[in-house]
Amino acid sequence: MKSLLILLLFCSFVVAEDKIARMHVYAGDFDRLDTPVSVCLDGITINQDHGFIRLYEITDDEKIEIPCQLELAATKRLWWILPGRTEAQMVRHFQIVLGDSIQLAAPVKISRDEKKLIILREERNILQYNHSTVFPPAGVDDIYKRSGFIHPLWSPDGNIMTRIQPPDHYHHYGIWGPWTQTTFEDREVDFWNLAKGQGTVRFAGYLSTIQGPVYAGFQVRQEHVDFSTKNGEKVALNELLDIRVWNLGEGLNVWLWDYTTKLNCATSSPMTLEAYRYGGGIGFRAVESWTKKNVHVLTSSGKTRKDADGSKALWCYVSGKNDSGDRSGIVFLSHPDNREHPEPMRVWPENANGGRGDLFFEFCPIRHNSWTLLPGQDYVLKYRMVVYDGEISVGTAERLWRDFAFPPHVELVSE
Repeated sequence: MKSLLILLLFCSFVVAEDKIARMHVYAGDFDRLDTPVSVCLDGITINQDHGFIRLYEITDDEKIEIPCQLELAATKRLWWILPGRTEAQMVRHFQIVLGDSIQLAAPVKISRDEKKLIILREERNILQYNHSTVFPPAGVDDIYKRSGFIHPLWSPDGNIMTRIQPPDHYHHYGIWGPWTQTTFEDREVDFWNLAKGQGTVRFAGYLSTIQGPVYAGFQVRQEHVDFSTKNGEKVALNELLDIRVWNLGEGLNVWLWDYTTKLNCATSSPMTLEAYRYGGGIGFRAVESWTKKNVHVLTSSGKTRKDADGSKALWCYVSGKNDSGDRSGIVFLSHPDNREHPEPMRVWPENANGGRGDLFFEFCPIRHNSWTLLPGQDYVLKYRMVVYDGEISVGTAERLWRDFAFPPHVELVSE
């Protein structure tokens, strides 16, 4: 698959403009603040030989240029951040034109080498995806090696928030999502507990990378590999992992990023993801300094660390103190399209790990009910993370979830 085409759209002047379309953006029933929005342009003819796509907001008093980014994938889609505050029921008006442009460096960009890919904004690291195999510490069985996971995840202030290969669980890898108890071709296959030697998940290639003024990200293929066959390893499940980091500017001082996983059977055999307290979704192992002494957990239904485990939620925020003594956190948002939404969670209790109370969190769509994946079908799970330093209010968490679950409606009107 070819890399997605990015048009970087910044300029202080326009020599000529060719109007393409107008758009009305409806806030709907909720207040909005710096919200990602998009519109499908499949029905619009765009001759890029005649200029660069530019986006303007049209008000009674002025015409303001807005950074935008064109994605050419299965559909032709224009993305931008709806800037500033938009009150409920408000309608904002935009215009797309073709015009002259000066290309500038992307504020959200990608750095990639033979071992890893890092997404960063203006030289501040946001997250790292490890495509090379990472081996456990010296003296530990190589059975725990793994590729295809996110670590480190950094906060806006540069605090590392994830941990890999802790001595209590060498198979924990930052942010990752293998399945635990599965049945494939009448065999039990555990892709999570690597020590069993039954299976693993591994990086299998980049499909695309993308960077620009609105977002940066990548798509990779990951393989869920069964080691328990009589004839050697066998890929049982294919996964397309799509990571996208949004450029919200400096207003909120948060990292906002999306984690979307699309699963399909790699063979003609179905796979059953058996009901279990761990597995799939999105898992997070927090940094070592996060313990029962300083960890806070709160869900959309008002549960805390004492009673969140096994419950369901629209969102859950977790936070703790870093080695510096500062507090950082993540709000995990589950999309309404996800299976079992509001989604079940696994939250380690306060007495985990011999009483240390380290933090593990996971949205777990098979916590209470098994899930059979059939050949020829795609199964999608969508999550968004809000990474912050300090504290975040319940009201802010609710607003961010609504923006993810029910974004503003965009109406396209041809010129």
